[in-house]
Amino acid sequence: MAKQTNIRLDDAVKAAAEDRAKRRGLTLQGYVADLIEADVNQARAAFMAGAATFLAQYADEFEAEVGEDHYPGRPEGLTENAPRDAA
Repeated sequence: MAKQTNIRLDDAVKAAAEDRAKRRGLTLQGYVADLIEADVNQARAAFMAGAATFLAQYADEFEAEVGEDHYPGRPEGLTENAPRDAA
């Protein structure tokens, strides 16, 4: 659900933004919304890329610590594995 947000712009900035919006066939509102969405998506993409790099770098350590056959807190001597679809 879209929410309305009000912003204040310097007159020169508003005029330049309106001109750029017009050249793109957008309203000022659409232009600003597109800019914000692009910035948010870029930040999200950068975070996800960083997270993927981190996980890849430490994949062996994660697997050794919390891999499929490792269940923290499992009583000693209990050797059977939990079912793959156990939640």
